[in-house]
Amino acid sequence: MSRSIRILGAAFATLVALFLLAPVLTTIASSLTTTPYVTFPPKGLTLHWYADVLSKPEFMSSFGLSIGIAVAAAIVSVVIGLAGGLAIHRHRFPGRALLEGLLSSAFAVPTIVLGIGLLQWYAQLGLASSPLTLLMAHLVLTVPYTVRLSLAGLAGLDRSAERAAAGLGAAPLSVFWHVTLPAVRGALIGGAFFAFITSFDDLTVALFVVTSDMQTLPVRIFNYMQYDYDPSVTAVSTLMVLFALIAIVVIERFVGVARLFGADDER
Repeated sequence: MSRSIRILGAAFATLVALFLLAPVLTTIASSLTTTPYVTFPPKGLTLHWYADVLSKPEFMSSFGLSIGIAVAAAIVSVVIGLAGGLAIHRHRFPGRALLEGLLSSAFAVPTIVLGIGLLQWYAQLGLASSPLTLLMAHLVLTVPYTVRLSLAGLAGLDRSAERAAAGLGAAPLSVFWHVTLPAVRGALIGGAFFAFITSFDDLTVALFVVTSDMQTLPVRIFNYMQYDYDPSVTAVSTLMVLFALIAIVVIERFVGVARLFGADDER
């Protein structure tokens, strides 16, 4: 009986993996076709469409913008998330419950609603579209992740270590730098990772706050597909997947998945 359960479990896991990987594998295969249109299975094999993407300055500029905004969003989100997590976890102040509710509701609000609201808000303030307004829009998406992960990291922190350091004469800043920060480092790295990926992959919110001269890579792909659907689209999509895989491998190599999600790797 146990062997049958294991076989069924393995078969189910294989089917789920195939279901999840099928769209990605189809996109990768379609990017290798020799035809001037997207087709699957591919007719012939060529890397022409990858060279075509790399030779188009609009795609490269959009890639650079997406990377820059995603890195900035990750850094700013970690700083705000740690500050917000410390405030919520350790202090009682008016509006604390409301703040926690807002951070939780951000995950439930459709991104298209956020995009429309941000567009109207920027219009009321007279703010023109710029990398700064795009960064602010993405922070609405990314900060809840970093706050929640910071709270998770702080929940597992033993305050006695901080009190011991303070009792030995360490300054508050030294206690924070040498005791608190290392204890929540895994959670912060996880928050930065989620913030980066969320910002880099965002399409819905960015559609409302970009212009024809300033487009992130997902928006560029979306607009390109409205007028032309050649294999350049699948090639650039494959490059985005490859970039995400490289990021995951680097995180695993230098940080580790357990630490990424705030797990204690010294158990």
